Amino acid sequence: MKLWGGRFQKKTDSLMDDFHSSINFDQRLYHYDIIGSIAHARMLCKTGIIAKEETEKIIWGLNELLSEIEKGTIEFSVEAEDIHMNVETLLIEKIGPSGKKLHTARSRNDQVTLDTRMYAKDQIVRTQELLFGLVETLVSIAEKHSDTIMPGYTHLQIAQPVTLGHHVMAYVEMFKRDFERLEDCYKRTNVMPLGSGALAGTTFPLDRKMVAEQLGFLNVSENSMDSVSDRDYVIEMLGALSLIMVHLSRFCEEIVLWASQEWSFVNLDDAYSTGSSIMPQKKNPDVAELIRGKTGRVYGDLLTILTVMKGIPLAYNKDMQEDKEALFDGVDNVQKCLLIFTPMIATLTFNKENMRKAAGKGYSNATDLADYLVRKGMSFRDAHRIVGELVNYCINKSKNLEDLTLEEFNAHLMKENEANIKLIGEDVYAALALDNVVKRRCTYGGTSPEQVKQAIKRAKKYLDGAKKKLEN
Repeated sequence: MKLWGGRFQKKTDSLMDDFHSSINFDQRLYHYDIIGSIAHARMLCKTGIIAKEETEKIIWGLNELLSEIEKGTIEFSVEAEDIHMNVETLLIEKIGPSGKKLHTARSRNDQVTLDTRMYAKDQIVRTQELLFGLVETLVSIAEKHSDTIMPGYTHLQIAQPVTLGHHVMAYVEMFKRDFERLEDCYKRTNVMPLGSGALAGTTFPLDRKMVAEQLGFLNVSENSMDSVSDRDYVIEMLGALSLIMVHLSRFCEEIVLWASQEWSFVNLDDAYSTGSSIMPQKKNPDVAELIRGKTGRVYGDLLTILTVMKGIPLAYNKDMQEDKEALFDGVDNVQKCLLIFTPMIATLTFNKENMRKAAGKGYSNATDLADYLVRKGMSFRDAHRIVGELVNYCINKSKNLEDLTLEEFNAHLMKENEANIKLIGEDVYAALALDNVVKRRCTYGGTSPEQVKQAIKRAKKYLDGAKKKLEN
């Protein structure tokens, strides 16, 4: 008979057992279920709800079960439905009737969210550790390429020259936000729900703060109904994980482009590439493509739990069993992606010459010519229009702006106003040189090598603070 079967007159159908059971996926919570049960047993003893001798027997049995599960000698039962009932059933088999007292003053409703919160807390920290490693790697790349010039794009059209270091540091900012989002999510996950019972609390004199302290929770939940039916922390965590995938996928899209023959900005390391079964010349960016593909899967995990929770009345409903597979899948995929993305990006070889050559195309210094004219006294709007006309002239003549002679520059300006004559002098060529175009963008957060170096210093300081947080 099932542990809850007293009210029932017949066995559940075998199809029902299989459909209803969650042990196939929630067994990975066994560690949290057992250490949560040990904390609960100690509290029941302290408050006088169960005797010391029985508590010691329960704790001994739970520790034995934990050891046996980790050795792989335990086989879980579908009939026992979930990890909670499996542990309790195995405990009773091991220590006898004393094991039946463990579930005093708790429900699977508050037990499951306890286990899930402990799992989520650990995985938040693990994901932060992986993000930390990625940011360290990106900062190292930026440091090596603080003055490597490449084209910056808008609308996937060459816009203005930037440094590769600046480009990479843009992703550092994204992943820093991801780290902080997880940190913020951890605060709301770090709430101990045990003691809420099924939904209304319990008649026993529990010491919930004692359990929270044993298990490393900062707070206890304030409302028993909310406590057992809250999955906001799962949604929030999957939301944070989805944003990590957004950022990984954007970078992967660029790597796919950069590795193509048309761009040839990077060479992929053989260890993180694959070939073709029919075309012997191929070297495919499969890591980047797979991460890009797995992004949709993590989005699906978020959408799953959002959809599950959208119409559930208070308090617990069986629908909530669907939270764990989505959470596990999201965590697993994000962590796998971070684990492979970091060494893949660390081993890229950048083709600096090709990047610089590409930065010189597309009239990426046009804004600098407009700025030059503004410094000579022209309004920016007039300068913008005149430079646009000059660009059109260059297109028709198959020239770059820096290829124009002073006569060509000034002849065009005189069409507007004779007062513009000789407005452009020899110094225009220095203004249009790629290195100078980049160096002049020295506002805080800009792309100049000096600003990139300052950004790297700030990032290293940030990493020092993040490391201390992770160690604590």
